[in-house]
Amino acid sequence: MKLRIAVIAMLCLGVGVGLTTSDKASYAQGKKAGEPAMPVITVYNPMGTPPPITLKPQAPRLDKLDGKTIYFLNTGFIGTDRLMAEMSDWFKANYPQTKIVYKDGSAGAGLDSLSEALWKEIEQNGDAAIVGLGH
Repeated sequence: MKLRIAVIAMLCLGVGVGLTTSDKASYAQGKKAGEPAMPVITVYNPMGTPPPITLKPQAPRLDKLDGKTIYFLNTGFIGTDRLMAEMSDWFKANYPQTKIVYKDGSAGAGLDSLSEALWKEIEQNGDAAIVGLGH
């Protein structure tokens, strides 16, 4: 019984089986001896190296909202129009002295949907802007 277990163990481990090959590398790749070797392929990472990030500080918080002009910018993401409408209503009810200006962009285009003229208008006339970017 012990001999049978020893023989089975040797066969499983490959100790009792002798394989001869002249080229161990080609044998490891499943090739026969004498076949030409495959060329070496160099693979580069397509992700590349991202550029460094320049952090910009947030705009300073307004000390009060009365008498200020706040722009609500809808960039067109789904549901952002309803959110902006609710926020506008809330501001009108809670801060009646605050001027609310609502602007729409193209559907789902993000900040790119807002024109350069609109950004200049906000810079000249607005005190703050709330941008609806979606999720």
